[in-house]
Amino acid sequence: MKRKWICLVTALTLMVAAAGLYAFGEEEPVIPVAPEGETDEMDDVDGDDSEQIPVDIPEGEEEEASGESTEGSGRFEETVIRLLKAGDEGDDVLFLQLRLESLQYFTGTPDGKFGPDTEEAVRQFQADNQASGLTVTGQADEATQILAAATHYRTLRYGSGGDDVKELQTRLTALGYYTGKISGNYLEGSTNGIKLFQKNNDLEVTGVADPRTQEVLYSFEAVAKYDVADPTPTPFDDSSYYLVNEDESGAPMSGVPVYFTKELKSGMTGSDLVKQLQERIKELGYYDGPVSGNYMEKTLKAIKKIQTQNGMKASGVTDEATWNLIFNNPGIVMPGQTPKPTATPEPAAFAITVDVKNQIVSVYTRDEEGNYTVPVRQMLCSSGKVGTDSPVGDWVLNGRKARWCYFPKWGDYARSWTRINKSVAFHSPIYSSVSNKAMKTGSYKMLGQRASHGCIRLSVADAKWIYDNVGAGTVVTITTSLPKDPELKEALKLPASPNATFTPEPAMPDYSRENPPELKKRNMVQGERSDDVYWVQRRLKELGYYNTMCTGHFLDRTAQAVRDFQKDNGFYQSGTVNQQLIDLMVTAEKPTPTPEPTATPGPTVTPAPQQ
Repeated sequence: MKRKWICLVTALTLMVAAAGLYAFGEEEPVIPVAPEGETDEMDDVDGDDSEQIPVDIPEGEEEEASGESTEGSGRFEETVIRLLKAGDEGDDVLFLQLRLESLQYFTGTPDGKFGPDTEEAVRQFQADNQASGLTVTGQADEATQILAAATHYRTLRYGSGGDDVKELQTRLTALGYYTGKISGNYLEGSTNGIKLFQKNNDLEVTGVADPRTQEVLYSFEAVAKYDVADPTPTPFDDSSYYLVNEDESGAPMSGVPVYFTKELKSGMTGSDLVKQLQERIKELGYYDGPVSGNYMEKTLKAIKKIQTQNGMKASGVTDEATWNLIFNNPGIVMPGQTPKPTATPEPAAFAITVDVKNQIVSVYTRDEEGNYTVPVRQMLCSSGKVGTDSPVGDWVLNGRKARWCYFPKWGDYARSWTRINKSVAFHSPIYSSVSNKAMKTGSYKMLGQRASHGCIRLSVADAKWIYDNVGAGTVVTITTSLPKDPELKEALKLPASPNATFTPEPAMPDYSRENPPELKKRNMVQGERSDDVYWVQRRLKELGYYNTMCTGHFLDRTAQAVRDFQKDNGFYQSGTVNQQLIDLMVTAEKPTPTPEPTATPGPTVTPAPQQ
């Protein structure tokens, strides 16, 4: 037990040290692929939170295990990271072997003994990370051990093979950089894909997928191939360019088109393109800062001002439209001129509500008045568990999608990924690999319950419907404030297994206001399922009391609608239905909203006679 505890302390010490050297992004990367095995456990359908080393802590050692002594001094401060070399033994050697094994450098049996296999693994790791300051010695100094603890990816290059190469090829495919077979072999196609990815993401172009390249590749900030302008732009019509005479009000033009090559945005530094932009907007009178190549606050404000003056969305990002306006449009509105009106954007086709209380996603389209009130599709979901709650609020989709996604933190995969914001998305249940047959059935069975780490999981068919039909500009509202709706939730119930043959619900009975139920002396009560309940739901819906799905099952929403109808008609609010209430429903008309009272005008003041 003591050996395991020391190993854990060593691991944590290296992680703490590594945290001082590496800053990890807040967002979890998302892409396509999956881990080994399948679980039906309901409380852990996503996989592990982190790498775990089994540790048994006997009674009385909990305080020691917390890392604090009774005097409050830190236990970890006493741990020294020693040089590890051939012949050494210990738990720190064991931890190093485990880390190198997870990075696919060490292929032997982790036993805590620094032998030839460990030395060769250390050499390979150091050789792949010389750019990070490591020297190839075969001995694990402090820097080597810290980097091994902090690194999530091994370096991949021509000739590499394995599951991590498959993951890389899948991610490159999703971003448009790779069109070959997902083979797990890092050959010419993978090398060329990485080179182009590195070029478009301002990384050193080597064709080698080092840890830094993979961190960017698996992040939300990765620039896809289709996000980058064609390096050979289509020439502009030369007739749209001219030199402006002194008595004309247009912007001075060079007479030669200046082609857009790359999006520029806040935070970029040392860029020649930013310098070129700053020179141009200074010439136009929008910018009075230094021509530094750094895209900071003054540049951002100037670009927003240009966009506002010219009727564009003030994003502060110099995209292709903004670049062409600044460099190639003689009709650009100059400072001091009348701004162009902002174009009215075409409203999105749909709006989406994620109802956390009922675990239901509802898609609406617009009614005759342009409001999103007409249901198009409703589906069961799994939102974030308590502690990893889905973020409540309104989010506007930016159009980012992927056929498969990968969650490195959990080692899991999902299909039909549609981004909601920087941390969550719509997607299918969880998969253990990029295979339609690799679904973790436990995550499917949890649909209708909170189960995710924040994302909104849907059935495969529902996730694909959103992927196929919902685009950029759609507002997604995640809310916890809607009332419970057991009728709707039951109506959306999925088959017990994702592979089960779907059995459609029996058709609902014909409805007619003039053909009411005959209850006679029977009372209709909560829990009943019948054609009579369906009639009551339809009639109450017509009267404006019931606003969810008519299922023929008398549950909470039906009972509340009955109580509301009873209250408005002077009945005792029992929530049950008898024949007298049925007869009243037949003759009742939809209540007319009470108009707001008109304010009584004050007395008219008679003016005093003139003297």
